[in-house]
Amino acid sequence: MVLPVAVRRWLGTVAVLAAAVVAASGALYAGDSGPRAVDLRVWAAAGGPGTPWWDVAHAVDLLGEPAGAAVLVAAVAAGCLALRRPRAAVLAVAGPGAAVAATTLLKPLVGRTIHGGYLAYPSGHTAFLTALALVVALLLAGRLGLGPAAGAALVLGAALLGGAVMGWAQIKLGAHYPTDALGGWCTALAVVPATAWAVDRAAGPAGGANPA
Repeated sequence: MVLPVAVRRWLGTVAVLAAAVVAASGALYAGDSGPRAVDLRVWAAAGGPGTPWWDVAHAVDLLGEPAGAAVLVAAVAAGCLALRRPRAAVLAVAGPGAAVAATTLLKPLVGRTIHGGYLAYPSGHTAFLTALALVVALLLAGRLGLGPAAGAALVLGAALLGGAVMGWAQIKLGAHYPTDALGGWCTALAVVPATAWAVDRAAGPAGGANPA
């Protein structure tokens, strides 16, 4: 299974809470065309353009662009297949894809804009890297047979790391409001567990011809 039993229940709870945050924040920021007070404070803490961090942020941002994302997804899927985890390979494609699709659908519904009209909420880049980090963490948690506590630490830690790295890049570049990055992170937390559950349901019982 790609959704280990040890983490299934609490990750389902996290997914519901994350979906609630996305919905509530989307309603709060609907139609905005500028930053809120919290965005301005985070932007000030992150600092403006400048090397070397600007170049680092740009390099991270490229990982969320179509070419960079395709390379990352292909690498993770190939690794899953090498480990004989075909379900995880499917999730490596479906999880990030579903997360980005969700942000694409939500953006026009929320209608929050930045830089004169670009749809901003939630951040697709942040959702993508968070989702991919979740896929890798779920694979490791299942392969290592981790219990609920260790599995929770690994999965949420990976999600936090992936979201923080890409969220920081988007904030540093001024590509998104900080609250957009939070929305993208929560979108991935809501979508990936549901996608993993769907993959397991479609593949049937684990074992034999249907390994995780």
